[in-house]
Amino acid sequence: MKISVIGGGPGGLYFSILTKKALPQAQIDVYERNKSDDAFGFGVVFSDETLSEFLTRDPKSYELIRSRFAYWDDLDVARDGEIVRIKGNGFCGCSRKTLLELLQQRCREEGVNLHYEHNITDDSEFKDSDYIIAADGLNSQIRDRYASEFGTSIKLQQNKFVWLGSTRPLDAFTYFFRSTDFGTFVAHTYQYEKGKSTWIFECTPETWERAGFKTEDEAGTIAKLSEIFKEELDGHGLISNKSHWRQFPTITNQKWSHANIALLGDAKATAHYSIGSGTKLAMECAIALSDAIVSNGTDKQKAFAQYEAKRRNRVEMIQHAAGVSLDWFENMERHMKHDFMQFAFGVMTRAKKVTFENLGLRDKSFTDHVLTEFNCAIGNFKVSVPAAFTPFSLRSMQLKNRIVMSPMGQYSADNGLVSDWHLMHYGARATGGVGLIIAEATAVSKTGRITIGDAGLWSEKQMLAWKRIVDFIHRNSKSKIGIQLAHSGRKGSVKVPSFGPNVPLDKKGWETISASAIPFHENMPTPREMTEADMHKVTAEFVNAAVNADEAGFDMIELQSHHGYLLASFLSPLTNIRTDEFGGSIENRLRFPLQVFTAIREIFNPQKPISVRISASDWAENGISEQDVIAIATAYKKAGADIINVSTGNTVSHQKMQPGRMWQTPFSDLIRNTVEIPTITTGGITDIDQINTILLNGRADLVALGKPLLLDANFVRNAQAYEGYQPDDIPNQYLKGTEFLYPQKKSERMEKEGMKRALKPESHGKVNK
Repeated sequence: MKISVIGGGPGGLYFSILTKKALPQAQIDVYERNKSDDAFGFGVVFSDETLSEFLTRDPKSYELIRSRFAYWDDLDVARDGEIVRIKGNGFCGCSRKTLLELLQQRCREEGVNLHYEHNITDDSEFKDSDYIIAADGLNSQIRDRYASEFGTSIKLQQNKFVWLGSTRPLDAFTYFFRSTDFGTFVAHTYQYEKGKSTWIFECTPETWERAGFKTEDEAGTIAKLSEIFKEELDGHGLISNKSHWRQFPTITNQKWSHANIALLGDAKATAHYSIGSGTKLAMECAIALSDAIVSNGTDKQKAFAQYEAKRRNRVEMIQHAAGVSLDWFENMERHMKHDFMQFAFGVMTRAKKVTFENLGLRDKSFTDHVLTEFNCAIGNFKVSVPAAFTPFSLRSMQLKNRIVMSPMGQYSADNGLVSDWHLMHYGARATGGVGLIIAEATAVSKTGRITIGDAGLWSEKQMLAWKRIVDFIHRNSKSKIGIQLAHSGRKGSVKVPSFGPNVPLDKKGWETISASAIPFHENMPTPREMTEADMHKVTAEFVNAAVNADEAGFDMIELQSHHGYLLASFLSPLTNIRTDEFGGSIENRLRFPLQVFTAIREIFNPQKPISVRISASDWAENGISEQDVIAIATAYKKAGADIINVSTGNTVSHQKMQPGRMWQTPFSDLIRNTVEIPTITTGGITDIDQINTILLNGRADLVALGKPLLLDANFVRNAQAYEGYQPDDIPNQYLKGTEFLYPQKKSERMEKEGMKRALKPESHGKVNK
């Protein structure tokens, strides 16, 4: 077998070592455009877990490089002179040049042929190769030649960064944040060998421009950064190595192979340096690609299929986490105003992989400090109360905890009339300890329903049926209950979801209305574009429903302004193409939704809060923008909204969502920390640890659960037991159950934590100063 590897970086070299070891008769040639001792950048960093993998795959490589690594367990977060150390974060670093030299040595020992100063622009000279491995980096010429076949996408991210070195010793991986008149700068720093450390400086493009940096002015860059980080550098200088300011390129490929070519390393996929080294990702993929070729010989189709099956999901997960992490750094200005410990906790949990609970397993003193600061900041001096179970107030409404039940449609009403099913459904969640229940989307008129099973609040009879439920909750629990007032707009007149999504009614359907005459789905009827007379009528219907909500005793109203329903259809440019004063600019698109909100705020009990639920992204091209979202939230705040319930999507049927764990929290973060209004977040939140993490890092004030509460009315009680928290609102009838539940959950937690500790790789010791 003949294999040609284009690119002599760590990924290509490590692939060659592993493959030559497994297939000694194979001819493997590595072609590198630079000299053998050229190395761009300064250090590379790995986790303990990755280093352990290298040990099992090639002990000789591991032994060669192990003694040349700098090891540390600590991570520091520093901001304008304040600093906190978080222990138990096993990392190791090495000079990139040293790593290349050691891998080159191993290649020669195994019989791999190395060719330097050999630039490859295309694959034509490798016609006789069974495999061509394109490991030629960000600017891969092989990948670019077949970009359409690979489905290559390259997106330059917003922030500016520059990679420098220093002689400043560091005994921990450290993030240095510095406030200046220009804006915020951060230095990602770590020591990779004695007396040498990597310093990656990053800032927003606006800060970069205000500071007067120039892309290729290395001397000017060093002079300015040395002054800004004078305290952090502690008398040590900065060192350049073709250190030009750049923007990070996020590279993806729909296919990782074409013909006999496989992509490897940065040519294939990049992950932002804030969550780890691209070198780490390249070498992990090198292991999988080598395994695939060794297992399948010259059967390229099977080999490449195995390679992608083994690594694609993992790589995409890492890229997603990297995207969330880089988003945090692109918006670090909004987090700089947080109290320091909350800020440091936000740094640690920014990518959502690390949570309060697993940080506590690493360094309990740090998480205890974070929790204490959170409780003290809200005036709760029982400082060990889990964040989820702290109180929260909106106007006169006092919540016992911060867990919210999302409005989840039951589609079980009869002509808008709720029944015993709803009493049981909401009553069980109330006695189960939910802090705030937001009842399902409830139509303000018969033609405002989505389906004929929707709840309604347009009549006195419906109000009295709801009042029965509200009174039960107030009488038998300390939960509060709000109601989402809704109008379906163009998404109405369909069958209940059990018949399938968006199935129009065969009989007894009704005319739908919307901002513009655009159907939600091709199988649905086209709505009629609303007239001003329609707007006045709908406003009156919302007002009538708000009066009924107050009479029913609801503690809060939520205005439905999301997911493409009637009011939301005015907000998105994808659903509002009007040319009058209700279309065009975001100010015009807001006009009718604000008219409705203002009308209900004026007549609703001033002691009771109103929430507005919005969609902060349409997940579709040319949809609502970040600037639109900020304008919408700001307008509702000025009009008197007390909290924004932040959702996304479902505006158009051709959306391309990217769901995942806690996937909508960045949108809540945007609104809460830019507009400075309380927020509710939701989406992919499944356990109490995630809830505590979201609250403690300041991404939301309340956390809403939908599906997790459908089959677990006692989610909150189970979570309280898991946390060892004793509430004062368990109904007397159920108190005896705590004698069983609390010991059970304590045992489950101890077992879970024991497993996590057992899986954590052994520490390798400390870095040498």
